[in-house]
Amino acid sequence: MYKVVLKATTMAHNLIKSVVTDGDLVVDATLGNGNDTIFLSGLTPNGKVYAFDIQDEAVVKFKKMIADENINNVEVINDGHENIDRYVHDKVKVIMFNLGYLPGADKSITTKKETTLIALEKSLELLMPGGLMTVAAYIGHDEGAKEAEAVLDLIKSLDSKKYSVMQISFLNRNNAPFLVVIEKNDNCRVNK
Repeated sequence: MYKVVLKATTMAHNLIKSVVTDGDLVVDATLGNGNDTIFLSGLTPNGKVYAFDIQDEAVVKFKKMIADENINNVEVINDGHENIDRYVHDKVKVIMFNLGYLPGADKSITTKKETTLIALEKSLELLMPGGLMTVAAYIGHDEGAKEAEAVLDLIKSLDSKKYSVMQISFLNRNNAPFLVVIEKNDNCRVNK
């Protein structure tokens, strides 16, 4: 049986597949366990994936895994996504955010609204026309609920001439994560 209503990360992957071509520059702004990074790496083996995480544990574990698997199109950056502009200097096709905490790790270490808002604003500048940004937001914990509210406030204020924005959420589940998809409209000038 084919399932149409999917979890937020699966929906993000399906949308991203429709715009990424091999050779593209893409970003996983929240490495975590690396699932989105591996997904992006597979879509663009001749491109480049930047992956950010502040947690040493996540970075060390993932670097070992990509070395063991001989994956060489990923640059893992042990820094916060709010510093994306220090590392990424060219326009990118896709930027993924999977907010919250690292599954199976210390739940007190989580993305924060202050740094996430900075990262989103910088990422919007890096996104090329026709590019997508996805944000999976988790509202089931206190910091996640505050962060999600701030993210929604920011994206609601985006100029509709520059960005098309959609929110996908479950209406019959309490505290379910939701997905925000932002497409930079083709009529936006690229300033390099």
